[in-house]
Amino acid sequence: MPGYSTSTLTHAKRLRRDLTDAERLLWNALRSGQMSVKFRRQQPIGPFIADFVCLERRLIIEVDGGQHAESASDAARTAWLGDHGYTVLRFWNHDIQSNLQGTLEAISAALKTPHPPTASRRAPPSPSRGEGIMDGAFRV
Repeated sequence: MPGYSTSTLTHAKRLRRDLTDAERLLWNALRSGQMSVKFRRQQPIGPFIADFVCLERRLIIEVDGGQHAESASDAARTAWLGDHGYTVLRFWNHDIQSNLQGTLEAISAALKTPHPPTASRRAPPSPSRGEGIMDGAFRV
């Protein structure tokens, strides 16, 4: 994968291999096709490794244990990802294990929400809406 160091990729691979029980339970549900979109697990994004991500919908799902309670670094991570067009959902391990269906319903609702605005800013101009037209020619 271009742009990532060997150590980041090795770390992501180790995280994929060593899923927690809650991550394994959620991954089995996400990959079963219930959500009708593709998720990746332990995916490098910028300086972080997201637990699960749907790149198409720019939705990241983080599965947190007790060590994440009131974590300033998690708040900074969520802010950075949000600034880069991602929506981040966080679930506690216990919530996934005791209420998987509720977790999947929350994810499904988030998937129905329109893409973050930064995704549309990356789209090419639309000539049908008069975008990109300059003196009768298309701007390149």
